[in-house]
Amino acid sequence: MARRALASQAASTTRSSLAAIPGLVLALAGPAAVAFASRRATTFAPAFLVHALSLACIVLIALVVLALAHSREGLPLRRLGFGRAGWSSMAIGVALAVFFIVVFGPLAYWAVKQLNIATFDEGLSRLAMLPTWYLVLTIVIVAPAEELLYRAYAIESLSAMTGSFGIAGAISLLAFAAAHVPMWGWGPALTTLLSGGTATLVYVWRRDVVALIIAHIAADLYGIVIAPYAAGKLIT
Repeated sequence: MARRALASQAASTTRSSLAAIPGLVLALAGPAAVAFASRRATTFAPAFLVHALSLACIVLIALVVLALAHSREGLPLRRLGFGRAGWSSMAIGVALAVFFIVVFGPLAYWAVKQLNIATFDEGLSRLAMLPTWYLVLTIVIVAPAEELLYRAYAIESLSAMTGSFGIAGAISLLAFAAAHVPMWGWGPALTTLLSGGTATLVYVWRRDVVALIIAHIAADLYGIVIAPYAAGKLIT
């Protein structure tokens, strides 16, 4: 009986792992594929059109992954970081955003410049060609999508598959960094291992994706929109 129960449990685990593969492949590789394709497409197509299509693809990826998580893996929204969302989410999100803006951001910018491994300036100069309103819209859409895909879904699904939050966090973190290479280059993308690692630790601690979404939106708005706009580097 014990052997039969173990065999049944193993078969169930295998089925669960197989059910998670489509969602995980799409969540971990989808945004990176879109980013690489977008970078190449901008060499022969209008930048705004390419970015708009890329944004639509990210939205579609997030929606499909959430649908697969629910239908194939039995992961409702409350198990994807929304179960503990509340007023504390705002406080944690704001505190995390302040850390990224005041502490981490300046240190990351200084580090890549000192190490001479490319800076954030090239990516910011490409974004400066886009309207400010569109950048704001992009951040409001992409930041939540990234937190849902790389933190909430990937960590929950991978930890269930591997039995380890450490392995789940490491895999999702590497995929998160890779997705930033086409836009920002290797230097800035490497810094996302630290910023994303911080977000990963907070997610594992709190299981609150709303707090991470708040922090991500605020930090990106400051770094990509507010600071460049104040310096006169963005178009309206």
